Amino acid sequence: MKAKKLWMGFIAVMVISFGVLLYFGKEIYRKAPPIPDKVITSDGNVLFTGQQIKDGQNVWQSIGGQELGSIWGHGAYQAPDWSADWLHKEAVFILNELARQNEGAPYENLSEEKQASLKIQLQKDIRKNRFDPKTKTLTVSDVRSKAIASNSKFYGGLFTNDPALSDLRDSYSIPLNSLKSEERVHLLNAFFFWASWACVTERPGQEITYTNNWPAEKLVGNEPTGELHLWTGFSVIVLLAGIGLMSMYYARRKQEEVEAPTLFPLKNEVQTPSQKATVKYFWVVSALLLVQVIMGVITAHYGVEGQALYGLPLSDWLPYSVSRTWHVQIAIFWIATSWLATGLYYAPAISGIEPKFQKLGVNFLFLALLAIVVGSLAGQWMGVMQKLGLVSNFWFGHQGYEYVDLGRFWQIFLFVGLIIWLLLMGRAIYPALKQKSENRNLLILFLISTIAIAAFYGAGLMWGRQTNLAIAEYWRWWVVHLWVEGFFEVFAAVVVAFLFVRLEIVKAATATLAVLFSTIIFLSGGILGTFHHLYFTGTPTAVMALGATFSALEVVPLVLMGFEAFDNLKVSRSSEWIKAYKWPIYSFIAVAFWNLVGAGIFGFLINPPTALYYMQGLNTTAVHGHTALFGVYGMLGIGLMLFVLRDMDKDAIWKDKWIKFAFWSINIGLAAMVLISVLPVGLAQTVASVKEGLWWARSAEFLQQPYLVTFKWLRVIGDTIFALGTVALAWFIFGLKFGWSTENNK
Repeated sequence: MKAKKLWMGFIAVMVISFGVLLYFGKEIYRKAPPIPDKVITSDGNVLFTGQQIKDGQNVWQSIGGQELGSIWGHGAYQAPDWSADWLHKEAVFILNELARQNEGAPYENLSEEKQASLKIQLQKDIRKNRFDPKTKTLTVSDVRSKAIASNSKFYGGLFTNDPALSDLRDSYSIPLNSLKSEERVHLLNAFFFWASWACVTERPGQEITYTNNWPAEKLVGNEPTGELHLWTGFSVIVLLAGIGLMSMYYARRKQEEVEAPTLFPLKNEVQTPSQKATVKYFWVVSALLLVQVIMGVITAHYGVEGQALYGLPLSDWLPYSVSRTWHVQIAIFWIATSWLATGLYYAPAISGIEPKFQKLGVNFLFLALLAIVVGSLAGQWMGVMQKLGLVSNFWFGHQGYEYVDLGRFWQIFLFVGLIIWLLLMGRAIYPALKQKSENRNLLILFLISTIAIAAFYGAGLMWGRQTNLAIAEYWRWWVVHLWVEGFFEVFAAVVVAFLFVRLEIVKAATATLAVLFSTIIFLSGGILGTFHHLYFTGTPTAVMALGATFSALEVVPLVLMGFEAFDNLKVSRSSEWIKAYKWPIYSFIAVAFWNLVGAGIFGFLINPPTALYYMQGLNTTAVHGHTALFGVYGMLGIGLMLFVLRDMDKDAIWKDKWIKFAFWSINIGLAAMVLISVLPVGLAQTVASVKEGLWWARSAEFLQQPYLVTFKWLRVIGDTIFALGTVALAWFIFGLKFGWSTENNK
């Protein structure tokens, strides 16, 4: 009866949440910043066409897109946020031009009164919405057209070969001649103009811009709105109320004592051919993890040496935007591969039946995933090196959207691979579903999460080559938030619960209720919490209200992750034979810790609207990104891998030396990397963003100050400890095959 009520709650959360998500998605389509057919001056000269703006978006994607600087706050942290940078340069040029015309002197030499008067003139000009929806024409003033010409010349020199900007190119890790033609330079400028125009132009009939007055820029009157502060306060109230209610629940619940069986219940279990075939997935996981860490080291080093690695001009062959792309993309690949392989290993164990040709399917999927990894990474390199046309780059090169950078062909290929994985999982689980066993509810939830993983990656196919950026961002976060942070999380919770049920540590009925309850709580905030990524991406104000409220609810279950860590610690000590599973279980304890710290504390540090208004696109986001993506999902991937490898050879006695070193080095290194380097830089940037604006916090002048360069160098400490841990982990994993990681390898 209790399970039935929880299932009803689960269905209600899914239906209502996705109904709201889709409704406001429709509003985003309706109210996205318009792309004009023409941008003209007051005397009719055409500066840009709508097609040039769209093609410019593709040029931006081809040089790395969100992996080289950011737009609307989303992307990399090395180069500027181009929308904020363009806007500031445009405002400064106009003020100086007005000062010269009206006063015959530079703006900075005028009295405060005259400066204030000119700022009012600037704001009346630049904030007014001059887009005509009937003719789809955007008209700009003569003085603004001069500012556009000035900016276009600057960015043209920056992305080509202006010798006066060579030092700035190094600071931003932009290779010489990133763009190979004047045509592409003009197209890129068209897109940069449109992206910044949306940041400063007020919506029709409103006094806020298309991006809700983001970024902070006092010169043009971009300041936090009243709604921003209102929903920030409300989100804090929701968080406190949620924690209070959740604490009451934990205080009242009856905890089942862990009573592990005296003897190992799976000692005589026989592996199927398809289960044995999954081991190569974990070898690839270990190899990809090492490559990802190497790319991370190179990317971080570019932050202090621009385009070189200890003097070696590495960016000639491996530009920053490629190393960062590979660093992020490979992380997704190895984490997902570990989780998918875990599912493939345990699916036959669930039903006790090996479907016909299951091993063939597992091997075929492995080859398909290898082709996707190699093909997509090669395509991204070719795209950034400008070896592809704009259309071919979209299909086979670099899409420019963080976490979904791979070309559309590779996206479709991966989507098909996930469908194959779903079929392999479903056919193995189905015989168990037909039986009315006590863990049937858990199996149904397992199948639902499996279907969701395959289906929700399809959201990445919802945008086209020239889709409005506001709409593309909406769907991108379906993939990044709902797919990675949402249904993979549910899948992981079910798998971990199943592992403990299988070991007879937890009863199936208890595990089912716990997983259903935690899934309902997590998705109650998680689905609509997607909107907290979209406050400033050309969306209506209602998106901010929903995002602030429900992202606060996301944090509530994470605050109490200490209970889960304590429960898992008790499990690891509950019986003598369970000590063989010490390191997989310790990995789950680390997941609980990083869920609290990385996803919970560091997530809420930046998520409230007012905080994100100043912090979006700063290193504070990287703090959350590293501790949540690796700390939670990475450690979970490692834990699941270790669980499977432990089950593959139950008689082997693992040597603790390398795996112990790996576990503690990875976690200590991650903490040191963040606390010693990334967080201090992010907090310094936040102060600069509040005082001067995002343009300053992301500028080379600010980030190249000696004390900040020192903080960036200090990252070497955490990075080195972390990297040594990953090497030790890979050494241990391969040692299970070749004998140096076990006492009695057969």
